[in-house]
Amino acid sequence: MSELRVSSVQSRKKSNPVKFPDGAVVTGVITSTNFSGNLNGNLVGNVTGNISGTTGSFTGNVSVGGTLTYDDVTNVDSIGIITARSGIKVGAGQSISAVSGIVTYYGDGSHLNGIEIGIENFVASGSISNGQTVIVTSDGKAKAVGEEASNTPSVGTGVVFEDGITEEQGITFDSNSNKVVVAYRDRSNSDHGTAVVGTVSGNTISFGTPVVFASANTQYCRPVFDSNSNKVVIVYSDNANSSYGTAIVGTVSGTSISFGTEVVFESASISSQVTATFDSYSNKVVIAYHASGFKAIVGTVSGTSISFGSSVTIASSGTYCDSTFDTSNNKVVLAYSQNSTGYGAAIVGTVSGTSISFGSETVFESYASGHFGIAFDSSNNKVVIAYQDEQDNYGKAIVATVSGNSISFGTAVAFESANTDQIKATYDSAAGKVVIVYQDIDNSNYGTAISGTVSGTSISFGTAVVFLEGDVAFPVVTYDSNANRSVIAYENDSNSSKGTGIVYSNMGTNVTTENFIGFAAEAISDGATGKINIIGSVNTGQTGLTTSQLHYIQNDGSLSTSAGNPSVIAGTSISSTNILVKA
Repeated sequence: MSELRVSSVQSRKKSNPVKFPDGAVVTGVITSTNFSGNLNGNLVGNVTGNISGTTGSFTGNVSVGGTLTYDDVTNVDSIGIITARSGIKVGAGQSISAVSGIVTYYGDGSHLNGIEIGIENFVASGSISNGQTVIVTSDGKAKAVGEEASNTPSVGTGVVFEDGITEEQGITFDSNSNKVVVAYRDRSNSDHGTAVVGTVSGNTISFGTPVVFASANTQYCRPVFDSNSNKVVIVYSDNANSSYGTAIVGTVSGTSISFGTEVVFESASISSQVTATFDSYSNKVVIAYHASGFKAIVGTVSGTSISFGSSVTIASSGTYCDSTFDTSNNKVVLAYSQNSTGYGAAIVGTVSGTSISFGSETVFESYASGHFGIAFDSSNNKVVIAYQDEQDNYGKAIVATVSGNSISFGTAVAFESANTDQIKATYDSAAGKVVIVYQDIDNSNYGTAISGTVSGTSISFGTAVVFLEGDVAFPVVTYDSNANRSVIAYENDSNSSKGTGIVYSNMGTNVTTENFIGFAAEAISDGATGKINIIGSVNTGQTGLTTSQLHYIQNDGSLSTSAGNPSVIAGTSISSTNILVKA
């Protein structure tokens, strides 16, 4: 092996580099102003110029004493901690999030903005409005506080609407004014026909001042609401005018009612109960009554008056009648006692113009029957007839199906296995239940109510509720679709026969002392996931709060500074729109 020691090596032509085609091994230091090509091995020392390359791979540490500047870096993928001593800037609209797991922030958070505190996400069971009080359901979903159908009906406190002796009252609901109207015979005022307006609020009712609509001896007062003209029509027997069948139109305003001029629809004596219903398909009032035969007549309201077509004879006789309108089939249905046998029978009527025609009479109870109450179940499109079966005097109910001009029946079911009397019925559309009121003769004539649920062609009942622990007479019932309550009017024979009203409810609140979780922080549709302000946070979706006051949840989900039943604290208001959620 030989050595070549020279001070410099130059090519024959100065402009060309020196080539070592078989390579060169250098054990010392190579000094160069420029270097081009691949470098294998270690580069030790300082690089005072620029290093330019397309790729670089480092298996050890890389230290940069100055600034490492780069443009258009798509990803920084670090398996350890990235320390940025002068901060990290994230572009507008961008975010920092975890691919999986949790992003942990270390510090006191005092300079963090836009952080939601006390917010949890829940799936909604039913639609929830922004700011609504919310409970958690048994399956972990959020649900708006409100009233739901209950299997445990409740009654309010009876309220007197007439200090004198009342008799043979009737009742209807005016859905235009959201008021109940009771018509009755005022025995303490020369039997004058009188009406009074009632307003339902929760489980209570208040009444205006009674108004006389007939300054004469009246009987069989039956009011019905015409939703086409928004008028109340009261039908009665005018005993001061040979007991002629008479009607008068009333207009509710506030807590009072005014009347037009009475109109005679039957110039003959009304000898038994009268009934009236409203055909919302034809916009007609249909009246059934007994006057030398069982008859029906159609009335048309115009302004504050009513006109009638010609009466139609249904049967030779019919007593204890009651009527309803089947909105599914657009038919009038009458229930009554046959004259010859006293059997319970029903018939279907079709209004055409100012007249009505009927199908064939169908017997549903082959024993003497009476004291009918009838209602149309609009959820199941069935007619329910409640009555007294005079074979054993039990209170029974039967489900009927209308088809064309015919009617068919299921099997009768006893709702009271005891002597009952004076039965009436209505349909509670919010709870999906038929409400029946009656006099329980075997229980000291107590006023009693019971709710039934239709299934197919049958009906089942819950537990009866006594609304008057005393002698009741002529109980009647209607449904207030605004308040989702039934209203019962009756003669309280245990209190000087005063006219009295009471609220019966099939509804109950879904809030308890344990399931309230907070307020909706946004509107959430049924089945969607949304934000709920839980305990310890502030909800900003309120209106009309009393600042710095403790607020309680009411049965319908609203807030009040008075405790509800159950007593559930919602929180403390910090302004008229903001509330601090408390347990």
